[in-house]
Amino acid sequence: MAGHSKWANIKHKKARVDASRGKVFTKFIREITVAARLGGPKEEDNPRLRAIVAKALSANMSRDVINRAIQRGAGGDDDKRLDELTYEGYGVGGVAVIVETMSDNVNRTVGEVRHAFSKNGGNMGTPGSVAFMFTQRGEITFPADADEDRILEVALEAGADDLEADEDGIVVVTTPVAFGAVVDALEAAGFKPENAEVTMRASTDAEITELAQAEKIIKMIDMLEDLDDVQNVYTNVSFSDDVLAALSK
Repeated sequence: MAGHSKWANIKHKKARVDASRGKVFTKFIREITVAARLGGPKEEDNPRLRAIVAKALSANMSRDVINRAIQRGAGGDDDKRLDELTYEGYGVGGVAVIVETMSDNVNRTVGEVRHAFSKNGGNMGTPGSVAFMFTQRGEITFPADADEDRILEVALEAGADDLEADEDGIVVVTTPVAFGAVVDALEAAGFKPENAEVTMRASTDAEITELAQAEKIIKMIDMLEDLDDVQNVYTNVSFSDDVLAALSK
């Protein structure tokens, strides 16, 4: 699991760099708009909206931009219909992959996603082929030197399910519905998360011990995330310590 945690940290850093270039912000705006359109503009009554807003704020997106996206969604801006589609498949080494998309052209999206899989030694699967390995949950992350006991106390009282801690940090785990209330309670108690999001967590990891396979998986994930229609990519990849050391050179 340590390898998985380190990979998560790498991805968070990458997300912040991408956000500074605006690409991730565009994806946030799209998801916020759709969430507000489907569930209403009030974050306290719309768990999906609350979760994506928290993720956007963690990436330093401004509240003004977020509010404009919410207002656009609540106003029924339907000039471009977006369908939400999820694709599943496997990368090299048996790594399970879930790709969440929002698209106004299904044929284009499925073609681009399939190309990213096949170009990097993977293949798309049928619906449900890997989804059973993943559970949706909220994750609220703090540095390893934070007050673990106090965070646990506040989080459990607010409705969190669990707390996971290792040398890489502290993660408060919640259901998607309880996510917003737990974030609010922790912030009210003076604990500002490093990252807060509703994500998909795999029940088992696929450990990669060969550098060549790791590079293919990373390239595939990068290709998928660079697609305009792709909102999120989830995997159960875990890199061995040797592979992590090689990747960091």
